[in-house]
Amino acid sequence: MPKTPRPGATFWRLLLLLPIVAVVWVPFYDHVGPTLWGWPFFYWYQMLWVLLTAIITGVVFLMEDAGYADDAR
Repeated sequence: MPKTPRPGATFWRLLLLLPIVAVVWVPFYDHVGPTLWGWPFFYWYQMLWVLLTAIITGVVFLMEDAGYADDAR
């Protein structure tokens, strides 16, 4: 039987747009400063979003999975 998302699931899916917007909006991070341990802002900002994207994806997965588990009871 296919799973149907619960009504609040759309909010969690919208969180997945954050990394896309943050990385695609180039004028926001198209400069050198501030540096972090000698790394220009452009580089450490991109690497920070790699980590944040993994965390956000995990949160969305867990919240979606929890919603499906509640429906099964």
